[in-house]
Amino acid sequence: MERTAPRINRQQMVEDLRVLAEAAGKVTLRYYGKGDEMELREKADSSPVTKADEACEVLILEALAQQTPDIPVISEEAAEAGKLPSLLAQQSFWLVDPLDGTKEFISGNGEFTVNIALIEGGRPVMGVVHAPALGKTWIGADGRAFFASSEAPLSPIESRQRPEAGLTVVASRRHGTGGELEDFLAGYSIAERVSAGSSLKFCLVAQGDADLYPRFGRTMEWDTAAGQAVLEAAGGHVETREGTPLTYGKPGFENPFFIAHGRT
Repeated sequence: MERTAPRINRQQMVEDLRVLAEAAGKVTLRYYGKGDEMELREKADSSPVTKADEACEVLILEALAQQTPDIPVISEEAAEAGKLPSLLAQQSFWLVDPLDGTKEFISGNGEFTVNIALIEGGRPVMGVVHAPALGKTWIGADGRAFFASSEAPLSPIESRQRPEAGLTVVASRRHGTGGELEDFLAGYSIAERVSAGSSLKFCLVAQGDADLYPRFGRTMEWDTAAGQAVLEAAGGHVETREGTPLTYGKPGFENPFFIAHGRT
């Protein structure tokens, strides 16, 4: 028997997500720039994890369990520990990256985010990306995207049409070069290239500050879901190299290479 998606008040949930992500961001800032207090260690895949990742995840998982007890949650650190709920086809679930951009967090450049996304039918339909050190938040759901900061109230954003003068391409700060990427970009007129960490790259395209984000390196679903939700709500789209939509709930939760576009 196929399980149907639980009914939720989507408008209220969007606001609850923003509050939750910003609360989680305050947790990360307790450890930011604190050196040994981060309790840095390496995971099995050699990627770093800190006390901030773990503390932030606990807060988010507890809140989601209370707010939406019928919706399972896939979260990065829990997945690393093998704590994965079983998912049924077409079932709703949350994807959480409590601290996306741990290397940026450790380096102190501020380009790390809290990512929370709701998946329905394999697609990210609601997401929030919060950058605690930058005081910025992006939200996307139901075809509408918004930005807010510590200096500006919530306001709508949308991706832009490709400028005739050439595209602005945003790439990963730590994985932004390589022959495959250069071969791909050779087919475009490029006006500018910028680098950014974490899911901020999706947000730059969503708010019209960039046009293209190609990723030809390893990512997991929790890395991309919230950013994709924001971008698609802002009028952009994310597709694989083969031109199919980037979907979620895949075995192993690993993404293929993808390209994030603004309006085309």
